[in-house]
Amino acid sequence: MKKSIELFIINLHNVKNTSLNTELSYRRDLEKVARFMEARGIQEVSQMTGADLAAYVDSLKEQQFKAATISRNIASIKAFVHFLVDEKLLKEDISVHLKSPKIEKHLPSIMTSAEVIRLLEQPSGDSPKEIRDKAMLELLYATGIRVSELISLKVSDINLNMNFMVCRDRGRERIIPFGNAAKKALVRYLDGIRSAMLEKQESDILFVNCSGTPMSRQGFWKLIKSYAKKAGIQSDITPHTLRHSFAAHLVENGADLKSVQEMMGHSDISTTQIYASLSHTHLRDVYAKAHPRG
Repeated sequence: MKKSIELFIINLHNVKNTSLNTELSYRRDLEKVARFMEARGIQEVSQMTGADLAAYVDSLKEQQFKAATISRNIASIKAFVHFLVDEKLLKEDISVHLKSPKIEKHLPSIMTSAEVIRLLEQPSGDSPKEIRDKAMLELLYATGIRVSELISLKVSDINLNMNFMVCRDRGRERIIPFGNAAKKALVRYLDGIRSAMLEKQESDILFVNCSGTPMSRQGFWKLIKSYAKKAGIQSDITPHTLRHSFAAHLVENGADLKSVQEMMGHSDISTTQIYASLSHTHLRDVYAKAHPRG
């Protein structure tokens, strides 16, 4: 089965143009399926049946995996089986009877505008680290990009004259504007601070650490949690919280979903529509608190 899984991953990469994270997720899910099938004496995909797949899903339920995890595994299996049918490695779709469990939808956690302002005001000193941190936080909230995209930005991706940046992800790119607050923070960082942090090292990465090497995801997570604590924000703040807040605040203030979808890099607008739900929830809360008969 491993050879078939490898062919499937190659197809995702070359034909579907999927991200590395997506490919890793599919690989992890399908390798678990392969181990389960091997334990049942099944070595080739042609030996699998719908009953075998159903037994695997039942085993996930018995291990008390969350509905979202089971649903993701089923989606991986279905995509794999469809590929096998297309490649004539299976005669029919043996995943057709697999049903995903109902998932309780949780609205993403967002910050209030006041909390965002408090967070962004924390790195206010003149040290190179605080100037860099200020630029990173301002740009993250101004554009809603992922932390992985933030730390991989290059200097050439930033256009300070036109106030926009180019965000690239596996050959796809999107243009995202940013405001004057982010521009001011970036100008200050790029005006000597970045080159001083590099200490004569050569690099095209926009944000570097105190050793002149690229920032890591873990380093930025620690950074944002430290400033959140300093700002007195009680809720658990992550880089993704700022991304959610960026989108929710745009929708709340009248931005159309299609534009927000493009800036966020969502392939499906249904993913973006959750921020409209957040906006409606906020309006209901405001009404309930402010209306005399709420």
